[in-house]
Amino acid sequence: MRIKVDFDLCESNALCEGLAPDVFALDDDDFLQLRTDETTDENLENVRRAVAACPRAAISVEEA
Repeated sequence: MRIKVDFDLCESNALCEGLAPDVFALDDDDFLQLRTDETTDENLENVRRAVAACPRAAISVEEA
């Protein structure tokens, strides 16, 4: 599954980074960066939590 971020909606509030730090990170300018755009068995649950927690619904997971 592929992780998508709508960077026009993203507020870079780091909720996703807190829930899935192996996938999401804020850079030095406080902009969200994806460490990977693919889910794994190990990170899928955390990514789904990040999708649900995003206040702007900027994150989604799509079938590859």
